[in-house]
Amino acid sequence: MLDPVLLFFLLGLAAGLLRSELRLPAAVYDLVSMLLLLSIGLKGGIELAKQPFMDLAWQAMAVLAMGALLPFLAFPVLRFVGRLPRADAASVAAHYGSVSVGTYAVAVAYFAGKQIEFESHMPFLLAVLEIPAIIAGILLARGLSRKIHLRTMAHEVFLGKGIVLLIGGLLIGWAAGPEGLVSVKPLFFDLFKGILALFLLEMGLITAAQFGSLRQHGLFLVLFGIGMPLASSVVGIVLGMALGLSPGGAAMLGILAASASYIAVPAAMRISVPEANPTLSLGVSLGVTFPFNVLVGIPLYHALATKAFTLAGG
Repeated sequence: MLDPVLLFFLLGLAAGLLRSELRLPAAVYDLVSMLLLLSIGLKGGIELAKQPFMDLAWQAMAVLAMGALLPFLAFPVLRFVGRLPRADAASVAAHYGSVSVGTYAVAVAYFAGKQIEFESHMPFLLAVLEIPAIIAGILLARGLSRKIHLRTMAHEVFLGKGIVLLIGGLLIGWAAGPEGLVSVKPLFFDLFKGILALFLLEMGLITAAQFGSLRQHGLFLVLFGIGMPLASSVVGIVLGMALGLSPGGAAMLGILAASASYIAVPAAMRISVPEANPTLSLGVSLGVTFPFNVLVGIPLYHALATKAFTLAGG
């Protein structure tokens, strides 16, 4: 039986495909997105204070390296197999090196329903993963020899809305602790699944709107939108095992690796690589990868991680 939050996604998807007039007002969607990011950050911040700094530092460095590597794995496939223009290949590759907060939120709800435990500092690693893929995508599009506007790029990477809310939530949760957050717990913690349900309703509508661009660019992007997250999930699971994470933690890192950005990276690419076609990258990340991950991928990646630990004797 599907989780109710996934049924909200399917409702939005069906409404969009049937050309319904259903729409979430832009201001409401922005508010829901902000609440979702802050909720994830606050929960992670509470647990972040309990973690040894050096353990987190090593894990963050490893995850940064993974986030930088994945676009370089995706780029040649997009460029030489899919025959996309360089700017488009770099932009799509950057989306697949970054992370989807929505996918992570669905995974949190899924793991909670199945009583699967995972490391509580995952929101910190989520924030870390937003950064390297953007830089890698710009380098892939521009190369080292061309002029790169570092100030503009740094502003978009580090001061984008998603990063500010995630990091801000982490710092507030870390500073206030569970006792200090009691007064805001009903909004940010108790209503988390309701907020997620509204977010996924709108994501279903947005996903339906992206199907047109997929029809224009053929079977390749559909296959890439499924094949790339499958390959990336293996990278994330293997890295999680190497870092000594629990089976649930390795599965969650695999889910983060398998997800594709649709918030931070599109904004950064719009500024730094304006010649890239945003419809193309959003079409594959939202039209294929997001629904695949939330409907099929999350339980699949958890099963892969469980199997990997069983084979390794963990």
